[in-house]
Amino acid sequence: MKIYNTLTKTKEEFRPIKPGEISMYVCGPTVYNYIHIGNARSVVAFDTIRRYFEYKGYRVNYVSNFTDVDDKMINEARVQKISVSALAQHYIEAYRVDTAALNVQPATLNPRATNEITAIIKFIQQLITKGYAYESAGDVYYRTRKFANYGALSSQNITELEAGASEHVNVAEQKRKEDPLDFALWKKQKQADEIAWASPWSLGRPGWHIECSVMSTKYLGNTIDIHGGGQDLEFPHHENEIAQSEAATGEKFVHYWMHNGFVTVGADQAKMSKSLHNFVTVHDLLKTTDPQVLRFFMASVHYRRPINYSTENLEQAKNILQKFKNTLVNLAYRLNDSSISDKSPAVQAAIAQTERNFIKAMDDDLNVQNALAAIYDLLPILNANLSLAKVDKEALKHAQKLLTDWLGIFGISTKKLLTTVKKQDDDEIVRLVAQREQARKNKEWAKSDELRDKLKAMGITVEDTPQGTRWRRD
Repeated sequence: MKIYNTLTKTKEEFRPIKPGEISMYVCGPTVYNYIHIGNARSVVAFDTIRRYFEYKGYRVNYVSNFTDVDDKMINEARVQKISVSALAQHYIEAYRVDTAALNVQPATLNPRATNEITAIIKFIQQLITKGYAYESAGDVYYRTRKFANYGALSSQNITELEAGASEHVNVAEQKRKEDPLDFALWKKQKQADEIAWASPWSLGRPGWHIECSVMSTKYLGNTIDIHGGGQDLEFPHHENEIAQSEAATGEKFVHYWMHNGFVTVGADQAKMSKSLHNFVTVHDLLKTTDPQVLRFFMASVHYRRPINYSTENLEQAKNILQKFKNTLVNLAYRLNDSSISDKSPAVQAAIAQTERNFIKAMDDDLNVQNALAAIYDLLPILNANLSLAKVDKEALKHAQKLLTDWLGIFGISTKKLLTTVKKQDDDEIVRLVAQREQARKNKEWAKSDELRDKLKAMGITVEDTPQGTRWRRD
């Protein structure tokens, strides 16, 4: 299996540190609002990656943090006139509800920055002792230039970074820094109402970047297999994580860096973000959109490619998912009904080839689009066999299991997909279908056609099969 490593800019053969096990850290949300679908894209992408590793038999130790203290949280807590911890708890619970609706598996662990203050202080002290960090007026900064490979992950030139840093650092902060490139590990409390903890340097709080270095190394070890997150985290967040972690431990931090593409909106395909006010929250979208459709929409695009959000693209995902559902319904119907089996070498060969194509695609840096295309090509072959008087039951049972497993990798529960919610007009539909079937038996073709048209007007498609009449909603 090959994975694209952002650090080396190449696809590399994946070899875990421990055979059969994978340590995986994915940067989680800053919990000051509901997650938008740009945030959810990262959650879904890495959940899908995790599921495929588990499909291949790996045990995945999956850690994803909650950043529950930073400037945005402090400001939002002031606006809402509540504590930062209350704000965090509310949006952590909302996150769990929204991601559960998208069938995201719970992480092995979700550490919170505010629970790790002692470990963070200890980590910062290590960096100071080793000469990589220094205290200045109660703040603590990292000496960026001291880390030799700074900028390698995001392909940044140190000279260009210096110019950019000079433009963005205010005068007061610049006076506290030795170098414009240096970044904060600890921030002194500025106002009395700011959440803060005692430290050897000041009453204050940790910087954002140090949190993930501490939590990943604490719970997964000094060196981990995979570190993931959105492309926007490559610089400065992940670049700073590397500098901090490797300076503190003296060991390689991450073997494989994986970054997902953005969700874009509009004709200009602008990145969706809270700062641009062009976002749609999962919380709101789930009020009008089937969560399985939203999950499939995000999971069915290669994790490194951007996804353009639009109602048209959501509808396309819904239509594709419906085709998978129709085949699964047909499989369940015939396998439950048919007692006559007839071997079909052609069907068996098609299923085996699809399985090989699926794994080949997914093993190529999780190429989900090619994997789905392989499955999609199998559907008409299965449906053709299902329409015969005799079906290859063993082959079709195998196909049913494979489809269930494959869709499960994309976070689609076939059980939920096939669950029919009873609606008010169900009894009326059943009555009309029965009347039509009786009319057909009586060869009352005009009445049969009239009833079919009536059902069609109600959004019902009627299918006449050798095993009887079936109906489904369009």
